[in-house]
Amino acid sequence: MTARAARPRWSQEDGLAGAEALIFGVLIFVVGTLLILNAWGVIDAKMAASASAREATRVLVESPEGASTAAIAQSVVADTLVGHGKDPARIVGTPTVSGTIARCARIRVDVNYRVPTITLPWIGGLGSGNLQVRGSHTEIVDPFRSGLSGEATCGF
Repeated sequence: MTARAARPRWSQEDGLAGAEALIFGVLIFVVGTLLILNAWGVIDAKMAASASAREATRVLVESPEGASTAAIAQSVVADTLVGHGKDPARIVGTPTVSGTIARCARIRVDVNYRVPTITLPWIGGLGSGNLQVRGSHTEIVDPFRSGLSGEATCGF
């Protein structure tokens, strides 16, 4: 019998680091997954904010003259965010409306939305735990639309 065969099997050091490497690998996987989820949350909120700004602009462009643009925009933005599964209470301030409802006028709606983030091990948190995303959309009121006073001066 050789000297190698005489040693007990437990005294060999082959594979002792496997358990530690496996645990460390799982931790890295979990942190990486959380990082991707955070990034996806920001992207999803950005898409929802952009969609809500787009829908509010479309409704305003089709609204009658003299309509309360701020109230309409706020209502449509909140409804669109709910439709996207987002909390309208996370809107920062109120949606900003630029322009008036008139032929050839440019209407723009800006929506700021607060996205909660989580603190990741080793990486830490991003800012104060909240990120803001902004969605905006611009459209021109149809110059040939009925229900508006005045003439079209868009220069088509």
